[in-house]
Amino acid sequence: MAQRSDIRGAGLGLKRELLPQLMQHQGKPWLSQLQFLEIAPENWIAAGGKYAAELDWLKQHYPIVCHGLCLSLGGPDPLNIPFLQQVRRFLDDFEIPLYTEHLSYCSDLSNGYIYDLLPIPFTEEAIRYVAQRIRQTQDTLQRRIAVENTSFYVDAPISEMDEIDFINAVLTEADCDLHLDINNVYVNSVNFGFDPYAFLDKIPVDRVVYGHMAGHLQVSPGLLVDTHGEAIADPVWQLLKYAYDRLGGFPTLLERDSNFPPLADLMQEVDHIVSLQHHAETTHQSLLDKIA
Repeated sequence: MAQRSDIRGAGLGLKRELLPQLMQHQGKPWLSQLQFLEIAPENWIAAGGKYAAELDWLKQHYPIVCHGLCLSLGGPDPLNIPFLQQVRRFLDDFEIPLYTEHLSYCSDLSNGYIYDLLPIPFTEEAIRYVAQRIRQTQDTLQRRIAVENTSFYVDAPISEMDEIDFINAVLTEADCDLHLDINNVYVNSVNFGFDPYAFLDKIPVDRVVYGHMAGHLQVSPGLLVDTHGEAIADPVWQLLKYAYDRLGGFPTLLERDSNFPPLADLMQEVDHIVSLQHHAETTHQSLLDKIA
């Protein structure tokens, strides 16, 4: 049975477009530092035939985490309990130790799913509302989950606090973990004019279970769009290094959802994540040696 401790090092958000290359080149040296994979349960639940065989292959070769797309934790409609029960069986059947979802919403009562992630207003009422839904999710799944900080482009005028204070309050009220997306921190810092390093300084170390890295598109000097279709930008790499120095080298994966280069090229970014993790480990060991 896989454990959360099996999720370590550097990983890859697996898209079906990348799977044939991954299976074909398994064992090649340039894949050696890939240590775990992330899949969206919505894309694999009830898979049969070829997809079921591919899922079995993944389970045999890598620890897997599940990152949900459509739970709509902050939405106004009731949680989809039948779907969550399907997720629980999926996690159990494939021995997947961790499930995460976005701290946002993507549906409403009148329009259904809107296929985008919208921000929850940062208010005391919203903290209590979404925390109750996270606790309900954890009860249904019979396991602890993590929520991901998201990128967004419109600030709610009724917000009463900063994003990081809202996130920390939700983590405490729901007693859940954090899935830290470094690119989303950077994108929001540019779009809304805050210090991303000060944001990371307020992240609770013991809540971070793993992280995301991705590329974004610069539309204008003050507007970034989180596309997951470009190479990771230098300021985001610098922010990840700072996060490791402060929080330790937590497991981190590369997200790439479009504009795919060859898998071997993507692995260069995975390798860079590993090099920063090793640097953080060396730095922490040097500090411990000085204290001793």
